[in-house]
Amino acid sequence: MQHVDYYELLGVDENATAGEIRSAYRALAKVMHPDAGGTAGTFRLLREAYETLSDPQLRAYYDSEGDEEEAEEPAPAPVRRVARKIVRDDPNYVPAQAEIPAETIPWWHTVTSTRAVMSPPIRPEPPVLAAAVAAWVILLLALVLVAPPVPLLVIWLLAMAASGAVLVKSVRRHLDVRTANRAFLARFGVKQIFGAPGVGTDHRAERLTANLLATYLTRLPAARIFHGIAEPGSVFADVDHAVLCGRRLVLIESKMWLPGHYDVDEDGEVWRNDHPFRGGTIQLADQIAEFRALWPDLEVRGVLLLYPSRPGDITTDQTGAVIPPMVPGDFVREIGAWLAADPVTVDKKAFTEVLAQLAH
Repeated sequence: MQHVDYYELLGVDENATAGEIRSAYRALAKVMHPDAGGTAGTFRLLREAYETLSDPQLRAYYDSEGDEEEAEEPAPAPVRRVARKIVRDDPNYVPAQAEIPAETIPWWHTVTSTRAVMSPPIRPEPPVLAAAVAAWVILLLALVLVAPPVPLLVIWLLAMAASGAVLVKSVRRHLDVRTANRAFLARFGVKQIFGAPGVGTDHRAERLTANLLATYLTRLPAARIFHGIAEPGSVFADVDHAVLCGRRLVLIESKMWLPGHYDVDEDGEVWRNDHPFRGGTIQLADQIAEFRALWPDLEVRGVLLLYPSRPGDITTDQTGAVIPPMVPGDFVREIGAWLAADPVTVDKKAFTEVLAQLAH
């Protein structure tokens, strides 16, 4: 397999057009597919040849590695081509961390507060408290000024006792909530990041996303970032990241894939350069329904965050995708704006529920 030339395998010339390469691939795929009697290995090589030569950037890279083998005397025609380098992921490549100017982030300067607030609020319910105070004061003044007869005095005192009980209950509720908030703050403080991304080369994309979230989304005072969320009933880090802000939650899957143009169809299948992508799959498309059922009170969405696995650019098409693929800049601008609808409210119930799913 090391000496197979992609052009020879497809039976096309080096100057073949994209249409000629596509037609050659389709014709060969019909006879080389395992269902038609071909072998899985040969068909996989055919697909690799097509994916490389149908991508202008990968084709240019492939051609640059295809200089003919030098010989002391010219080789007889046809000249045998030496093996070309097959374009694959570079396990040592780490793309540069995204630098997104604040002036290109529409929501950045709309966030003016630097402090989060707890929900429910720590103040007592104003209408209930005001009504109880007003009723108690009116009854007290009327008692002093009117001096009603004994039968009416008993009723008067009962009314005062009832309004006083409402007042005491409201104040007690206020104190209970304030105590609970103090305990909550004492335990979690203003911490915004929980968990940590994985280590090793398999988790490069997760670490890039962790840095991205820490750099940009912590701008939102209420943002709570989680690394490694378990599915219901699981103890493993099934989802790479989650960001909660108010009652909105985004679940994120991070991937490092070959440069190219990506989109995800309505069935959750990934496409690269307008044909099915076999270089990786996503899990979030199947998981999102489970999390929406687990947290019915939250607005939950999912995102596939992509980074190139070797030098080159990634572009995406989010149109109609259940789990839209995004690059870092689009993610910060669009998902950040979605979360910034309520940038300061920490919903204690939602936070506690999501934290409970953090894999340990």
